[in-house]
Amino acid sequence: MNDSRVLHRQLQTTPPRAVKGEGLRITDSDGKVYIDASGGAAVSCLGHGHPEVLRAMHEQTDKLAYAHTSFFTTDVAEELGEQLIATAPMGLSHVYLVSGGSEAVEAALKMARQYFVEIGQPQRRHFIGRRQSYHGNTLGALAVGGNEWRRAQFRPILIDVTHVSPCYEYRDRRSDETPQAYGERLVAELEQAIERLGGDNVIAFVAETVGGATSGALTPVPGYFRGVRELCDKHGILLILDEVMCGMGRTGSLHACEQEGVTPDLLIIAKGLGGGYQPIGAVLAHGRIVEPMRQGSGSFQHGHTYLGHPVACAAALAVQKIIHRDGLLTQVRRLGDALTARLQGEFGVHPHVGDIRGRGLFQAIELVADRASKEPFSPVHKLHAQVKRQAMRHGLMVYPMGGTIDGRIGDHVLLAPAFIATTEDLDQIVLRLRKAIDTAIGAIPMSARISG
Repeated sequence: MNDSRVLHRQLQTTPPRAVKGEGLRITDSDGKVYIDASGGAAVSCLGHGHPEVLRAMHEQTDKLAYAHTSFFTTDVAEELGEQLIATAPMGLSHVYLVSGGSEAVEAALKMARQYFVEIGQPQRRHFIGRRQSYHGNTLGALAVGGNEWRRAQFRPILIDVTHVSPCYEYRDRRSDETPQAYGERLVAELEQAIERLGGDNVIAFVAETVGGATSGALTPVPGYFRGVRELCDKHGILLILDEVMCGMGRTGSLHACEQEGVTPDLLIIAKGLGGGYQPIGAVLAHGRIVEPMRQGSGSFQHGHTYLGHPVACAAALAVQKIIHRDGLLTQVRRLGDALTARLQGEFGVHPHVGDIRGRGLFQAIELVADRASKEPFSPVHKLHAQVKRQAMRHGLMVYPMGGTIDGRIGDHVLLAPAFIATTEDLDQIVLRLRKAIDTAIGAIPMSARISG
């Protein structure tokens, strides 16, 4: 019986009670230790209990815990802004500090709309997103996202958004297509959607640079985002890149879009920004978006109570300083290669692993009933949930998800360990994951595995 007064994600059970976190490990109230191989939800980039981050938060609390941004700015918010812009793609000039990813997406959508109002194009009202994407659970974010399971019961109250295909090479690239040609086909599909809506009626194209929880570390094919950028410029459409999950060093560069050679008009960050030590997110805005608002209405018509929260800013600033001081981006690339090698060694010929993908310390494996045909498991088995259950039993936290392919069928497991992981940690992660997957799949009768 669940007698908790907390409204948990699952209402029929209460999760284990976490009581301690140190490095890559979390201990529950029964003394069981778990390796956090997913950073929660790709959040804990420095692991748990980093003493320098805790000290920075404590020092800020001693000075000033809170000041509303309609009255004051703070030294720590200004310093964080300077830090983030100094390391941002060229042209991004301002930071809007919020409390998390969904808030940041909502702010970006409204900022994009206000920009067009300010420059005399108020007829622009459409957003284009991608299927099998995820941008958050608030209504605007849910609307531009393409996670069908999360959207389904709220569809009647969502704004109308056009969705195009994700960049899902494993499933969607034809055998006679090169990766480049596949990317060009996707860009052509986007252009067709723009033309149907009318190029001067579209506000922005919104996409995760590397697909996150819904699709499992989907990486773009070469040239795809350059084509998208050129297409947006052709029609005067803004490019909004969501790097809430894949950004802030997770893929081996501070911003995932650096690896694509593009700069968005609005870049959304969170999760690894503060590493889980405080709730914080941000929108990095291009100067050409900010200036019309400054010269026009003089403000961004938006706001929240906890914008630029001083303690959250202190945590984020400490996290970012540590990442740069300790050379952790280089370490992410090195450990990412090591993780890929271990996943390939353990699952490269596994009969029920169809794809191993991702970048840096942001990787996923897609589970299949039949490797040769790529046939997924029947969703009736909820394989992803069984893998998570077995992983927890083996003292491992991973981020599995169902509905990988279309919101109903398909299963994947996402890995996003902390940047401070060791190769020994990676060994244990892959070993325990293999046990969890084999146990979960082994419990499904052979005759019932194929998706129906």
